[in-house]
Amino acid sequence: MKMARLVLLRHGESLYNKDNLFTGWTDIDLSEKGVVEAQIAGRTLYKNDIFPDISFTSWLKRAIHTEQIVLKQMDWEHIDSIKSWKLNERHYGAWQQHNKDSIRLEVGEEKFLAVRRGYDTPPPPLPDNDPRLPEKDPKYIGIDPSQLPRSESLKDTRKRTLNFFVESIAPELARGKTVLVSAHGNSLRALVMAIEKLSQTEIVKVEIPTGKPILYYFDETMHLLGKKFLKTAI
Repeated sequence: MKMARLVLLRHGESLYNKDNLFTGWTDIDLSEKGVVEAQIAGRTLYKNDIFPDISFTSWLKRAIHTEQIVLKQMDWEHIDSIKSWKLNERHYGAWQQHNKDSIRLEVGEEKFLAVRRGYDTPPPPLPDNDPRLPEKDPKYIGIDPSQLPRSESLKDTRKRTLNFFVESIAPELARGKTVLVSAHGNSLRALVMAIEKLSQTEIVKVEIPTGKPILYYFDETMHLLGKKFLKTAI
């Protein structure tokens, strides 16, 4: 049986990344730089002879478009693409669409870092009737509102993301497949935490760069064999 490979790819820079805004579940698209980053990621996978058998992404277009650009760049658009809201970015609650530096000044450095880099501290939740609530977005109309967050810590994000990984992604890896996951900084940090068995303290220091594929190798028992940062192909 061939060795399973998992490629984790954070979407390219988004328009909100560019403007230093908290994005969360706000469905914002890639910036021009983000498009280029996705193209480079596709060339990087191609040059390293990593052709996915299946791809997974979130319901947010910055991750979806990154996946589409990568596969187009590789001339590899025929594979199945599975989308799930459980791979969405961490929900930043009332901080969404606000400038990060402004929030830092408003709440103070200690609270800002507890939320931004801590494990189990969520930002303030969205209030009732806020137009940014996920249940007011037509694409979540079929989801039980009690499952949809109003804000999330990394711990909350990890719970839903890891649940999807175990149910949908791990079985593909167990079959020896090469799997691409195009998602977000915090949903991917949640997976990295589980895959590498990192502590709550260790994951605080982990940053997932935009548009840089990370490759993991597994044996047939899903034992982690190795990790590699792929050399960028310009």
